[in-house]
Amino acid sequence: MTIHWLKVVAGAFFEVFWVIGLSYADSLLTWSGTIIAIFLSFLFLILAAKHLPVGTVYAVFAGLGTAGTVIVDMVFFGEPFQLLKLVFIAVLVTGIIGLKFVTEERGET
Repeated sequence: MTIHWLKVVAGAFFEVFWVIGLSYADSLLTWSGTIIAIFLSFLFLILAAKHLPVGTVYAVFAGLGTAGTVIVDMVFFGEPFQLLKLVFIAVLVTGIIGLKFVTEERGET
């Protein structure tokens, strides 16, 4: 995994925080954290898209963010656990891994 793919993963990591933050922020501190997470999430997305195809970057970013948000919701916020949700997340992550393997990086610009 190259540094550019790590940027996509980092962006998705921060995406989970801001999506959860949009639902649960209720003070200046939590809203500030949400805004910082939004900024970092899109910063990493933009940096990765300079070296990887933007469509693939966005698909991986959104897929990892979605999977992460569903899992965090189940683990920390009492969303009901459903085996079928985990099956669909596994299918989503399988597609994300497939996209990563068939995508070539662009040269330095």
